Amino acid sequence: MEKNIIILGLGNDILMDDGIGPKLAWYLKEKITDPNIKYDTAAVGGMELIEMIRDYDHVIIIDAIKTQNGIPGSVYYLTPANFKETSHISNLHDISFLTALQMAKNLNIFITDKIDIIAIEILEDLTFGDCFTPQLQEKYEEIKKEVEAMVKELLHL
Repeated sequence: MEKNIIILGLGNDILMDDGIGPKLAWYLKEKITDPNIKYDTAAVGGMELIEMIRDYDHVIIIDAIKTQNGIPGSVYYLTPANFKETSHISNLHDISFLTALQMAKNLNIFITDKIDIIAIEILEDLTFGDCFTPQLQEKYEEIKKEVEAMVKELLHL
């Protein structure tokens, strides 16, 4: 396992389903304890996200995603190579994540090539509330297990 890893849960935990990334990051912190892993949360994208992930050997981002025909609770694995816009990894007020990655490389800012993105299909990300929609809550235990297994596999645990 690499020695400098960050697991970053993106989202706003007071906007219902949007809080899935942070909640999963804190869940994983309880389940996968290793001094080489830093856990953090944020609701940023673009260059702000680059600042958070710079200098790590391995980055795992957990974020919400809304696709056209997605089923709430579906878990997707993405990399920058097959990237889809998740809810926070890029935002309307900043450059896209892929552009930010390229800019960081052009500026000789170390960004690892080992970036894994776990995206969870959600329904509601604009309504204030600290709980998930019933559709997502119903699948939350299953989502936690699937994401934990995915992270363990990515970290070779």
